[in-house]
Amino acid sequence: MKRLFYCFCAVLAVMMSASPSWAKLDVVASFSILGDMVEQVAGDKATVTTIVGPDADAHLYQPNTGDAVAVAEADLVIINGMGFETWSAQLIETSGTKAAVAVATDGITPLLVDGEVDPHAWNSLENGLVYVNNIEAALSAASPADAATFRANADAYRAKLNALHNRALADIAKLPEQKRVVVTAHDAFGYLETAYGMTFLAPQGIDTDAEPSAKDLAELIAFLNETGAGALFVENIANAELIAQISRETGINIGGRIYSDALSVKGSPATSYLAMFTHNLELLTKTLAAAE
Repeated sequence: MKRLFYCFCAVLAVMMSASPSWAKLDVVASFSILGDMVEQVAGDKATVTTIVGPDADAHLYQPNTGDAVAVAEADLVIINGMGFETWSAQLIETSGTKAAVAVATDGITPLLVDGEVDPHAWNSLENGLVYVNNIEAALSAASPADAATFRANADAYRAKLNALHNRALADIAKLPEQKRVVVTAHDAFGYLETAYGMTFLAPQGIDTDAEPSAKDLAELIAFLNETGAGALFVENIANAELIAQISRETGINIGGRIYSDALSVKGSPATSYLAMFTHNLELLTKTLAAAE
């Protein structure tokens, strides 16, 4: 009996010292769009904490103590990279985390806007596939035992992204070229522009933390009064008054709200990456098709 008791204790000690097979990974994603993509690939094998939530601007975000605790306790941290999260390096260092850090945009050729790297790479679904590949690789490295599950989830997700990409190509190709000019508040859609043959103009640059100069805004309004545009769109994380002013001074209609840097809260049309892109695509094509 005593020998049996000691054997039981030895087995229990081994079990307690090892990560149980049912334990989930703790993953931290930097912002809502990326957090959703991680959840799609991880499925029920991870608990995903998102630092910058829905309808929040990651450009302007200031991390708090709770964020540092989440990063410190994580098994894996995934960021967008390309300078999007200007606060992430300090947060990771300050937290003292031992987690692996993965960059979702690894392998994507960045676009440059006025000499600066445009970090909004997710606005091309082809890039979204690269995100998924990098997420799958990072999760599999963190939990090799679950690699088959991550692969199956990623394969299913990639199929949906590919289908939506092909739909976007077809739907936008139906628009006459003169109807493919769009104005948004900040320059977040360069990758969508390049991938799908559109033109996006914006009074603000790739960051939302700097107001456009009066000169730049006046030049954009003068350009639009001369050449026109299909429609104006407000963004969920940017200054709506800028677009309202441009509409007043050009007579160009505001076509609605699109989602650039963040998902929407529950009850709104962009609660996932797929839903966000679908909403943006449908709103853009419907509004531009109807433009005079």
